[in-house]
Order: sequence, then structure tokens, then C-alpha cells
Amino acid sequence: MNSDYVDEDFDEIDRGLVTALQRDGRLGYGELGALVGLTAGGARRRVMRLEERGVVQIVGVTDPLKLGYRSMAMVGIVASGDVEEVADALAEIENVIYVVLCAGRCDLLVEVIAENQDALFRLVNDKLRRIEGILHIDTFTYYSIRTHRFGWGTR
Repeated sequence: MNSDYVDEDFDEIDRGLVTALQRDGRLGYGELGALVGLTAGGARRRVMRLEERGVVQIVGVTDPLKLGYRSMAMVGIVASGDVEEVADALAEIENVIYVVLCAGRCDLLVEVIAENQDALFRLVNDKLRRIEGILHIDTFTYYSIRTHRFGWGTR
């Protein structure tokens, strides 16, 4: 999703739909429509428009640590050169599940999953460290996930 884009057409109905979907992404169009004063067809069109504009993406959120992945980590990366090129290269790696350009001590934060500790080491050593433009890597291995929020509301 493009964080520079502000949708001027985002109205109270859209806010209501997004808020409802953040609470329960399995709601049917009839239920969504009833919550915001639309027919099921009207709610479907609005949700499809929100999806097309990149405002909302409806997915099933999982916990990788409960799906057979035994290692998960946040990797802080200091890069040189074009940080966006480094981010694009990282995003191409299968076990990279989250890439954020940021300010501070690191240029990028990258969330990764692996089958076990050895696979995590191989991922960092054999794949991440070989990307041109990466100067330094800090790996923060997860013990568990305590909070994973998706319902932060709308502005």
C-alpha cells in the first residue's frame, strides 16, 4: 500500500466498512451493508473499490510459530546506496514477510520466518547478507508473539 496516497473520496461509509472489517474480515456483504446503511450489493461495490484503491486487503492472519515455523525474527538492516533497491531485493526472498523503510539506527526493518534456528541462520547468512547494499544486520529472534493488532480504526 502506498503510504503517500490520501484518498479524498474516503467517507464515513468507507470508514464504517473498514472498521467492521478490521474487527471481523469474515463479515458478509449483507452484514456490512446493514452496519453502514447500504444494500449487500452496495457494500460489495464499496469494499471492492476499497480493495482496488489499496485501502484494504482482506486476508486470513496467521501466527507462523503455530504453523510449523519454529523461528521468527525482526532484522534491523543498515544499508548504503538506494534503500528502496535493497528493500525490493529483500521482498523477493520467500521467507521475508514484512519490509519497512524506517528512520533511526536502521534503514530497514525486516520480519522473517524459518523452519528452525539453522534455517534462520542460513536465511540471514546465505541470503540477506549477500544482497548488495547491506552494510550491517542485527537479528532479534522472537520467543513468542504477544500482540498482533489490526483494528486501529480510521482517521
